Amino acid sequence: MSCSALILASSSPFRRELLERLQLPFESISPQVDESRHEGEPPNHYVQRLARLKARAIAADHPRSIVIGSDQCAYLDGAVLGKPGDHQHAVEQLQAASGRQVVFYTGLCVSRLQDGFEQTDCIEYQVGFRDLSARQIERYLQIEQPYNCAGSFKSEGLGVALFSHMRGDDPSALVGLPLIRLVSMLEQAGCEVLRDQ
Repeated sequence: MSCSALILASSSPFRRELLERLQLPFESISPQVDESRHEGEPPNHYVQRLARLKARAIAADHPRSIVIGSDQCAYLDGAVLGKPGDHQHAVEQLQAASGRQVVFYTGLCVSRLQDGFEQTDCIEYQVGFRDLSARQIERYLQIEQPYNCAGSFKSEGLGVALFSHMRGDDPSALVGLPLIRLVSMLEQAGCEVLRDQ
């Protein structure tokens, strides 16, 4: 099976950049789905459901393509931390995370409508935050402005300076697209990443 018809169901520049690391041709299409969390929905179920919704929304118009859907949320003290959207919410998120451990859940779905192929998974990654002063939080937000990032940081950038530790099997999951699991799913779909020329 060819990898030529590969679609990333996302407009995220972070996910595009990660997928480019696999050196496969792909296009990005932004899905239009309701991303509201259902009341009482566990975070791992939530991100898997959204990853499936995104993949299926694009697959409906591209049934022969392999479509990749992904979604992420941060979880702290029973609350989901989404994208802060603005400076004040980012300050609040980082204050809440200071000195604590935040768990990131990344849902991943690979779907091909033509033959009914679909695999979904949730990859967990834990981040311990240093004790952060108000000045450190302000300085970080001034430099990086991570207002469209779950948890208010970019681990691939200066955000790493906020951490005391990171735990998980796949650091790319923290950025929003778990490449180790994705490679396995793509191969199950017949798209071998390290194929012979």
